[in-house]
Amino acid sequence: MHKQLSHRNSIFLILLFILSLSFSVRFARAVGSSGDAVAEEKNPFTPKGFLMRYWDKEIRNNLPKPAFLLSKVSPLSAVDSAALAKLVATNTLSSRLPEFCSSARLLCIPEVGPSLEKHNKNANFAVYQDKNFTNYGTDRLGRVDSFKNYSQDENIAVNDFRRYSRGSTGHKDNFLNYGTQSNVVDQDFHTYGTGATGGAGDFKHYTEGVNVPDLRFTSYSDDANGRAQSFTSYTENGNSGHQSFTSYGKHENGAPNEFNSYGTHSNIVGSDFSNYGEAGNAANDTFTNYGVDMNNPTIDFRNYGDGGNGASEKFANYRDQANVGADSFSSYAKNSNAAEVGFTNYGKSFNEGTDKFTGYGKEATGHKIGFKGYGVNNTFKEYAKEGVTFAQYTNVSTTLSASMATKAASGSFVKRWVEPGKFFREKVLKQGTVMPMPDIRDKMPERSFLPRTIVSKLPFSSSKLSELKQMFKVSDNSSMDNFMKESMSDCERVPSPGETKRCVGSIEDMIDFATSILGRNIAVRTTENVNGSKKNVMVGSVKGINGGKVTQSVSCHQSMFPYLLYYCHSVPMVRAYEADLLDPNSKAKINHGVAICHLDTTAWSPTHGAFLALGSGPGRIEVCHWIFENDMTWTIAD
Repeated sequence: MHKQLSHRNSIFLILLFILSLSFSVRFARAVGSSGDAVAEEKNPFTPKGFLMRYWDKEIRNNLPKPAFLLSKVSPLSAVDSAALAKLVATNTLSSRLPEFCSSARLLCIPEVGPSLEKHNKNANFAVYQDKNFTNYGTDRLGRVDSFKNYSQDENIAVNDFRRYSRGSTGHKDNFLNYGTQSNVVDQDFHTYGTGATGGAGDFKHYTEGVNVPDLRFTSYSDDANGRAQSFTSYTENGNSGHQSFTSYGKHENGAPNEFNSYGTHSNIVGSDFSNYGEAGNAANDTFTNYGVDMNNPTIDFRNYGDGGNGASEKFANYRDQANVGADSFSSYAKNSNAAEVGFTNYGKSFNEGTDKFTGYGKEATGHKIGFKGYGVNNTFKEYAKEGVTFAQYTNVSTTLSASMATKAASGSFVKRWVEPGKFFREKVLKQGTVMPMPDIRDKMPERSFLPRTIVSKLPFSSSKLSELKQMFKVSDNSSMDNFMKESMSDCERVPSPGETKRCVGSIEDMIDFATSILGRNIAVRTTENVNGSKKNVMVGSVKGINGGKVTQSVSCHQSMFPYLLYYCHSVPMVRAYEADLLDPNSKAKINHGVAICHLDTTAWSPTHGAFLALGSGPGRIEVCHWIFENDMTWTIAD
């Protein structure tokens, strides 16, 4: 009997699907091509039609459905949604990936094809983007290539330099304004300048002001002779992201490398230097103002200068005045000969960072390693017992220097690491207050949710991440690979005490989570627009949500993933507010803001930016913030 019912249900679903396709096609034909959009809008089997019915079934009130959330529904038609769901179920989605990404409005990093184009004269690349340079400048004699305004102001910039300037003599490359102000820059330099003699590579204003850059230099200038490399204003004012230098300058001879103003004022940028300068001769590397004023930089040096001869490496103002951060030096200058390494004014973070030196200078001969003006909280294991000197080893965690204390008191440190207005006290939310509004603009690429029929069939766990990467053609160690790993890690981490969380890839899943926490009489809100960002605003009329009572909310924040993915979590002990935001001069309304005030901050880290901006510490004050563009909060409906 059970099998007969199951069989009948299957037949019914198939007939229903066929009817939906027939309905969609006949209705579209009836209204003509100009009415296609109207047909899909009214078709009850589109992702939006399904959501509307689900919303009405699960949420028990008559409040209007918010346009900002409905705009994120999958734009797929009923036909495409069904067809693509079948591709996912049969693990053949990758066969139609470009079409899928375009029609579903997803973030798929484009594949850049090989390029063997030749340029026999000096080349000036201006307003250039999304290129693969293969065997470019190989065996070139002299000449200058200039890259100006390359990949500037792009949403997704993908470039690959493979075997560039290999075996060249006296060839110079200038990268000016490379990837500046772009969003999601994915950059590869493979075997760049290998075996080159003389010449220079100069990177100025490289990926300045970029959001989530992913930059990889692999086998850069290996076996080169006297080729100079300079990185000036590299990734300044950047946000998040990662840079890796692997086998950079391996077997290089007499090559000066300068990193100046590297990562200055950036937020949470990681750098890896693996086998940098390995077995090189007379290397001359200078890191000046590296990571200065950064927020939480993470830098890893592994086998840096291993087996090198006569190397000179200088670190000046390294991670100076940064906020926390962590550096790791493993087997640095190991097996080297006559290496001279100097650390001056190193690691004097405003909030205490962490440095680990393992096997530093081990088995080296004739080396000289000096630390002058070095910070605290450092671990030295198995480092060379001779040839290493420490001077002015300063405990800045308990006593700031006079100049740092003065800057801290003036608020300059706060402005660098915590944008004015990002956090504020509850008493500020009253009519007539003029306050700074942080940059609430969404800096992530635009994407849509997937229909539940598709996202429910996709693997979503770290153990099956390789399957998902294969579906979306994501290469190992690419920017999207790193994004997906980081997002998955956030989704799978153990909840904080008292927290309930879930990552959702469809609005239906978001509704399920919100109703499981708050019940069925709920509403979702976000700040109306981005007007007033990075300016002063005046608070107009203020309304406490749920009568201004202490309540619970579910906040949802975007994660970086090919499709729209939100990290949602319950937030107990809050008060939520709506407020008109006015122009301070004209008093005209420019925005309608939504703010959350967290009343219990006991479990927050002492180094949280809110306490840096407002003073005090965990559990001692409440902390409020605006809901940024495309973030949202669910609460019990008024």
